[in-house]
Amino acid sequence: MSVGAPEPLIDVQTAVETAAIEIGMTDIAARSPLELFWRRFRSDRVALFSLGTIVVLVALAIFAPLIVKLIGAPGPNTQNSGALDQFGLPTGPSRNAVLPFEVLVGGLLLALIMGFLPWRQARGRAQLIVAAVAVVAAIALAAIFWPSAKHLFGVDSLGRDVFARVLYGARVSLLVAFVATGISMLIGVTAGLVAGYYRGGVDLVISRLIDLLLAFPILLLGLGIAAACSLGKGCLGGLIQPGLVDVIFVIAFLNWTYIARIVRGQVLSLREKEFVESARSLGASDARIIFRELLPNLTAPIIVYATLIIPQNILFEASLSFLGVGVQPPTASWGKMLADATSIFDTAWWYMVFPGAALLVTVLAFNLVGDGLQDALSPRLARS
Repeated sequence: MSVGAPEPLIDVQTAVETAAIEIGMTDIAARSPLELFWRRFRSDRVALFSLGTIVVLVALAIFAPLIVKLIGAPGPNTQNSGALDQFGLPTGPSRNAVLPFEVLVGGLLLALIMGFLPWRQARGRAQLIVAAVAVVAAIALAAIFWPSAKHLFGVDSLGRDVFARVLYGARVSLLVAFVATGISMLIGVTAGLVAGYYRGGVDLVISRLIDLLLAFPILLLGLGIAAACSLGKGCLGGLIQPGLVDVIFVIAFLNWTYIARIVRGQVLSLREKEFVESARSLGASDARIIFRELLPNLTAPIIVYATLIIPQNILFEASLSFLGVGVQPPTASWGKMLADATSIFDTAWWYMVFPGAALLVTVLAFNLVGDGLQDALSPRLARS
């Protein structure tokens, strides 16, 4: 039976290859998963801007002592009765000292609003220009006005500098959030992997423990544990001391349950996949299957949940400090500053506004980054 001559097909294939070479199609290469993730993430301008905000906040927290020294502000715990007015009330920030922040925030908000304009080709450059002008103008105004300003954000009722306390409060909040999140993620991921992989009695014990912890109101349970550990020598024979260690322990102890449930559900599905069965048939040990086969496939949900739990931990620390069982004085904490400001808010609005704004910006930035990571790591969910 005749199937036709192959010469025309060969000629067509040769022509296609020649055209591909001419237009550079042979240089096309497959993108790695990391490249695909970054390409999707950077297309989300809000998440990218929020990530830059987090980087700035972390830098401010790390270099807080240097920044306070360069500005010429007193330390966070330095009391100055001379900064109070003639009636013994705290004095507020000067108008010129706050102007750089107003220019910076206004310019960045304008850049964000410009992202919704219909002119897609021009709005990217316009956003960049507006943001750059706002940053340069804010730096110039700060260089002009800040050296002559004694207290940028005013003082509190004890004459302590609010600007220095806000910066040092960022160190406390971010330290507690990152460390507590790391510990809770380590415990939760390990418990979820073990429960989901072994099932049976192990799964039953871990799942019932999670249900028991989730049955308690988190804030009330945290208050009870924090209050008990803040007395005397602390908890567990002095291992958990009052202060930062106490707060980190409480947050890590209460927040590992959620990630454990998420990981357990994923592992129950993944352990039935073909690649796990193949590894088991090749004689791989349980530890190798768990940490070399299952854990890498859980990277996306772990990263997303970590970025979403960090702002929750920041609010948790602020809540405990606000209620008096968190970070103890004289250590600066945003929650404690808000608690102290409640009695003098009508005469010293700055003592509540600035730490409250710092807490709002930090939590919002982490939430927006978490949403962007979720969309970038799960594009099907984002499209739906």
